[in-house]
Amino acid sequence: MKTKSLLLAALFAALTAIGGFIKVPVPYVPFTLQIASVYLAGCLLGPKLGMLSQLVYVLIGLAGAPVFAEGGGPSYVFQPTFGYLIGFVVGAYVNGWMMQVFQFRRSVTIFLANLSTLLVVYFFGCAWLYMAMKWIMEKPLTIGQTLWFGFVLPVPGDLLLCAACSVLVARILPRIHIVIRNQEAVS
Repeated sequence: MKTKSLLLAALFAALTAIGGFIKVPVPYVPFTLQIASVYLAGCLLGPKLGMLSQLVYVLIGLAGAPVFAEGGGPSYVFQPTFGYLIGFVVGAYVNGWMMQVFQFRRSVTIFLANLSTLLVVYFFGCAWLYMAMKWIMEKPLTIGQTLWFGFVLPVPGDLLLCAACSVLVARILPRIHIVIRNQEAVS
């Protein structure tokens, strides 16, 4: 991998960490700005590099850096919200894959890629939340409670971020392509 690619992955990992510190406390699953970095990483970096950025973020947190919304360290795997972090890695890949395969360029279609990322993140997040509350925390939630606390309460803010990032990416992509073409012409 080129140095520029690794720097971009590191940048988006850092943006995800910063997003974790901006949070609104909601029971079980705090609302954070992290998902915005996941959307942007997938859309702007592509599937592999977008996924790498989120994987770097998760590995740094598991190594002990307090970059997650509720801390860090290897024991974070036992937190009810760890599934959302797994969803970040997979979601960034899905987003980048959709952007690459379907060549989305308009905010409406980019919204579909971001929405798919959101669904992936919530799938992993809610599944982990349900299992962690039942078997690790020993305070089981019903499936309805899991969906309420793990999806319904935090999703409105994430949908707003989904729409905002879609508009932002639609405006950024043409400028990025111009810069890339100019650099290729110089090389």
